Amino acid sequence: MSYADNWPEWRGPDGNSIAKAGNYPTEFSDEKNVEWKVKLPGKGSSTPMVWEDRIYVTSGIGGKDGVGAEDGIQAYSRDGKLQWQKALGAERPGKHKNGSGANSSPITDGKNLIVYYKSGTVASLTLDGKLNWKTNLQEQYGEDTLWWDLGTSPVFTGGNIVVAVMQEGDSYVVALNPEDGEEVWKVDRTYKVKKETGQSYTTPLVREIDGKEQFVIWGADRLTGHDPANGKVLWTCEGFNPKDEAMWRVIASPAITEDIVVIPYGRKKFTAGVKLGGSGEVTKSARLWERNDLGADCPTPVARDGKAYVLSDRGQINCIDAKTGKDIWVDKIPKASSNYYSSPILAGDLLFCAREDGMVATVKISDTGMKVLSENIMGERVAAAPVPVDDKLLIRGTDHLFCLSAK
Repeated sequence: MSYADNWPEWRGPDGNSIAKAGNYPTEFSDEKNVEWKVKLPGKGSSTPMVWEDRIYVTSGIGGKDGVGAEDGIQAYSRDGKLQWQKALGAERPGKHKNGSGANSSPITDGKNLIVYYKSGTVASLTLDGKLNWKTNLQEQYGEDTLWWDLGTSPVFTGGNIVVAVMQEGDSYVVALNPEDGEEVWKVDRTYKVKKETGQSYTTPLVREIDGKEQFVIWGADRLTGHDPANGKVLWTCEGFNPKDEAMWRVIASPAITEDIVVIPYGRKKFTAGVKLGGSGEVTKSARLWERNDLGADCPTPVARDGKAYVLSDRGQINCIDAKTGKDIWVDKIPKASSNYYSSPILAGDLLFCAREDGMVATVKISDTGMKVLSENIMGERVAAAPVPVDDKLLIRGTDHLFCLSAK
């Protein structure tokens, strides 16, 4: 099995929401083209992680309402049979209807499994479920001051596990040693911004930039590039909130193609293109374009081959030129009263878009437009991103994990 047949983190093998082309199902439901489905023991909004013959899913365990429940990680084989289950400490349940205490997606380096929860718990387990170590960021560095449910996922970079904590007041980035969970470095990322604007639910991007690995963080009206060796800020791009407005927290992470990131912000009102790299203050040189008629609050865009696909919370899709920000085409998935909280995933020419009410649209894209092939009803709410892997499509709902197959 190749690396591309795995899904080791929230946005897939390359951290960009792209899967290889395959024979994925285009029409399905909670009963149609279901290879198997399993009942989940508790609520969670994290995206499943796949490595070789197993699927790993974080959720609450111990009660539907989460009272007195424990955070947990559970692993399923690819035939849906439960392999092992582990409790990791007291759960902090979610506030939002689509949130939970397990919003952050698990990650793996192929050897161990790393999980992170709203409670502040970070843990490493073997792929067979043995606990290597466990720590708690909130106990070490202070309480969570986000107004809503923690959403960022950890990443591997520079040989460490890196977590970005961007919240009201003191914000920071910390690197943990994968062997024992001990702090390798910790840097401050607190900026003077208005109320709620410093809060970010985004996940860092890891890329080779200017010939060296860097990780890129979006939040508090700034895009920053960091050195994985020590967390030091290498460059900063600003100007995303020129009127210094309050309540400009960000949820959607940037999409990347050809060293350009496409960033939605300003509560659905704005989208910008930024060239990665440089040194120091790069705002003037890095900002390529900005639009005030395009945006997405929750869904992270997906980008490939110089094009970015921006899915709005209401189902409009803009295919834009990442270098110029100009529309190549604009279309939409038929509207409903519900919104898109999940981020779209692109597999070949198929874009899978999951709406909060459980409708998952299969959209075929081309250079000239799109066609909605199907609107598939899963029968329960969906906030996690779809996972296309090994010619299967995994859909994680509030109650079940579905494995769908064209066969």
